[in-house]
Order: sequence, then structure tokens, then C-alpha cells
Amino acid sequence: MRFSGKVWRYGHNVDTDVIIPARYLNTADMKELAAHAMEDIDPEFAGRVQQGDIIVAGKNFGCGSSREHAPGALKAAGVACVVAESFARIFYRNAINIGLPLIELGEGDINIKAGDMLEVDLAAGVAKNANTGESFTVPALPGFIQEIAQAGGLVSYTKKKLEK
Repeated sequence: MRFSGKVWRYGHNVDTDVIIPARYLNTADMKELAAHAMEDIDPEFAGRVQQGDIIVAGKNFGCGSSREHAPGALKAAGVACVVAESFARIFYRNAINIGLPLIELGEGDINIKAGDMLEVDLAAGVAKNANTGESFTVPALPGFIQEIAQAGGLVSYTKKKLEK
């Protein structure tokens, strides 16, 4: 799995209420939710994010409620993957279930800024900041999680398995 996109950079403790504000949860239409993704922390995000862009954040990304809408809104907005120091466990599971790859780096100072172009190769376990030329190791997702993400989520993955 390879991704290449512009970085949207956020700090620590970005919660699900920021990812998709509760006032929009009266719909299950992911395109509608995507139009409001991150708007309370970054009003320009939904209007400017492009297919394949990458979110890079600090610790505890996706904390807060267990709503599945949060990773769904990011995926529908075009986010290819999220790279963070750590993730809230329920957000991590919800993201994997819908096929949004997450890369957990652990603590460390990684030189990635908003607007940088980041290239991620999960199979090789390498990410490269195209702006600075710096490369760093990323933990590979377990094979079955990569298969779930490639299938587009747990439901699609299970359907494909049952068809065999």
C-alpha cells in the first residue's frame, strides 16, 4: 500500500467532535459529513482537501466519542491515511473497519509540516517527506489489516472472503 499526498498537520488530542462536529450527525451521508470534516479546527479543510491527502497529528488522535462517522468523514473527504503519534483505540478500530489506514509512530520529533508532500509505503515500512528529502521508518500494518484496507473496509473484506 502506497500513498502520496499533501500533509494536513494537527496537534495532540484531536477528538471526534472536532473531526466531525455532533451538529451534523443527523445524516449518515458520508459526502455531506465530509463537507464538514475538521471545520471547527480548520475551516478550510473540507473545501481544500484533495483525494490522497494525508493527515499528520500528535498523540491521541480520534479521542472522545466512539462515533464511526469521524473516520468515515475523513475517508469520504479524500484522506488516504492518517499518521499520528498515537490513536484512541476505538477510533483506530473504526478506521480499520471502514478501510482508512492509520500509521502509529509513537513519540518522536518528525519533521513534517502542513503543506509538505508525504510519500508512504506501508509494505516497505518507509515514509519520505518529499519537501525535505527526509525518510523515516513507519510500522507496517499487519497483513490482514492491510487486506481490510485494500478491500475498502471490513464489510467488503468479509464479502470477498465469503465469495471464495
